Amino acid sequence: MIKILYSNETIANRVAELGKQISDDYLDKNLVVIVLLRGAFMFAADLVRHISIDVCIDFMQVSSYSGTQSTGKIKLIKDIEQNIQDQHVLIIEDIVDTGITLNAVYALLKQRQPASLEVCSFLDKPCKRTISITVKYIGFSIPNHFVVGYGMDYNQCGRQKPFIEILDEI
Repeated sequence: MIKILYSNETIANRVAELGKQISDDYLDKNLVVIVLLRGAFMFAADLVRHISIDVCIDFMQVSSYSGTQSTGKIKLIKDIEQNIQDQHVLIIEDIVDTGITLNAVYALLKQRQPASLEVCSFLDKPCKRTISITVKYIGFSIPNHFVVGYGMDYNQCGRQKPFIEILDEI
């Protein structure tokens, strides 16, 4: 039985709102968007189509999960290719829960001296936070559920679903 948390229509509306807010905030600035793979790819693809200013897009892949559990160890699988020094940078994340992965990515990118560095996350799970990190743009704040869909997975499955589904009973 599917327990849908957010429908594709609800998601589309919120992503459009975020795109407008980001466009307004970065008007007259050069923006580099760094998409964290794999989970954020679907959100990022939809989001950048709603950003009305030009953006440069790059990708980074890190891993800290095995199944539904965070391992607590961050592994850099793919680094960005673009020089971000003196650039305005927006990290696009699928979900922030403990904050451990995002904190590591943020620290790594901050060392590269961007003009500004902000975070946009499709989902935020503040009840799981173990590290304080600021997320400027949030699609939805959710309670403590394991979710799948819209790019997020369970053991690499379920990413293709156009909605967010709760998968607590696994």
